[in-house]
Amino acid sequence: MAIENLHKFLTDYFLANQCELLENDNGKVTIQLTDKMDELIMNRPFYWHYIKQIGQQGQPMKITFITNPDRQNEQGEWVHFGSPRLHQIFRTLSKQGKITRQYEQTGSMHRQPLIPWLVLNIKVSYQGKHKKDELLSYGLQLINGTLVSPMMEKLSKLNLQPVIPDYCYTISPLIHNKSAYQRLIRYVQDYLRTKDYTWAKESWDHLYAEGKLLEHFYKQDQTDEEKQKELQQALSEIESRFRPRISIDIINGGLFYLTQDSSNVARSSN
Repeated sequence: MAIENLHKFLTDYFLANQCELLENDNGKVTIQLTDKMDELIMNRPFYWHYIKQIGQQGQPMKITFITNPDRQNEQGEWVHFGSPRLHQIFRTLSKQGKITRQYEQTGSMHRQPLIPWLVLNIKVSYQGKHKKDELLSYGLQLINGTLVSPMMEKLSKLNLQPVIPDYCYTISPLIHNKSAYQRLIRYVQDYLRTKDYTWAKESWDHLYAEGKLLEHFYKQDQTDEEKQKELQQALSEIESRFRPRISIDIINGGLFYLTQDSSNVARSSN
């Protein structure tokens, strides 16, 4: 798994939640949390309850995450795929809602169209002898079908709010949401067909070897019905652990209405 993938996900996530990046270099990022994000991830319910009761301004914390394995012994929290902190962030995404609608804030005093994009953030899990996750972010323009990846990287640079700005109007999509969603899923499937699946073969080989070893161990008890039940249960457990498989989970997504300029930049920098 590429370090940059996880690191980019973390920075995009906190930027999208209006946090400030105080340091961001070579797999290490220090973040100034907002009140809301501190409440969500820092496990200080009594502090925030007290602050609200006395009507005072809270002091949200700073936090440092490290995604570069070469720096994991430095001061900060080591975050990797499968770490409790990453799963906590996934849970906050669920609490915040999996579907959103956002509009680019233009500040324009003239009528301006906003172009619809369907955006999906996706977690692909590879399970077998070893496990790993991959984060994908796709955006599909609903007028001409342009595909952009990684889309969150583009969106993190824009001022997005859940209300449409003055003097702006939205363009009706030519591609319906269901069709766009199906198209994005096909893109993910096409991407997965390009991957190296040596890991899957290794998982099958390991599964076969473990099964043969168990069968040899229980060979002398072929007439013992109880032992044969134990063998079948053990074989089932081995298959559950080592059988290679891939799962695709939608972390979140939504409709984003962007200006023509931002749409052009997203497309040209893809």
